[in-house]
Amino acid sequence: MSTFSITIEPTSNPAIKKFQANSFLVNHNSYEFKNIDETKNSPLAQQLFYLPFVKTVYISQNFIAVEKFNIVEWIDIQDELSQQIESFLNDNGVVIIEDASTAKKVPVTVYAESTPNPATLKFVTNKKIVTETLEFKNIDEAKNAPLALALFHFPFVKEVFMDSNYVSIQKFEVAEWDDVFQEIREFIKNYMEEGKEILSENFKKTPQVVEQEKENKFESLDDTSKEIANIIEEYVKPAVASDGGNILFKHYDPETKNVKVILQGACSGCPSSTFTLKNGIETMLKEMLQGKINSVEAING
Repeated sequence: MSTFSITIEPTSNPAIKKFQANSFLVNHNSYEFKNIDETKNSPLAQQLFYLPFVKTVYISQNFIAVEKFNIVEWIDIQDELSQQIESFLNDNGVVIIEDASTAKKVPVTVYAESTPNPATLKFVTNKKIVTETLEFKNIDEAKNAPLALALFHFPFVKEVFMDSNYVSIQKFEVAEWDDVFQEIREFIKNYMEEGKEILSENFKKTPQVVEQEKENKFESLDDTSKEIANIIEEYVKPAVASDGGNILFKHYDPETKNVKVILQGACSGCPSSTFTLKNGIETMLKEMLQGKINSVEAING
């Protein structure tokens, strides 16, 4: 069993601090406790309310947020509180007693957005779904992702792509989006409101782990590859993500000066994106890294 460690994160509200764990604490339900009487299903929240400065406790996925009264300053108490939460977790303390009758159902909104790929729709939610980009080409690849697995049971679903707060779904030609998008939207909304598992435990990664893996991979690259990866991350990815897709730097060959990138989500299989992105990125890289780039090859993920 992994050892819990807690990091303290500020929030936009000066009265609230986030105590972020390196592992997930609860599944996809969120819990808010305004006083000790409301904490019967949370031994952790109950313990925190024994501290006189605690006003509100909020528990969600891999963090505990605490709102304090003004009788103390965070600088004087945050380290001690962090250690207390860490000790509780490492002593096998129970965060939440899962009980459908006491779990607070969190309203979820889901809306559909079109993408440049007519076969793909982007379903955006008001709730974070995953901490990293994930692509599933078939039902076998989705065995550790219950939401994606459930979506593949719709006969028209061809591929599923997840990132942060949205799911991009690519369909087979057997169905038209006008006929099925509402059914998919309602399915995702109900699935999330019921607090069902998005990813299985052995597939989940906290934001810290994702960031560390990303950093380790980046540090293993040569200098030119790092420059290419940074340009893609800063100038290309945001636009691609807004269209429900993703782009990954794959390889740079210093001999041929050729670059390979992988297209995912709505970009994968799109009639226009392979050509458009390839030429757009190729032009940008040639201009920004003069003499280092000959061509860019875009591969569908």
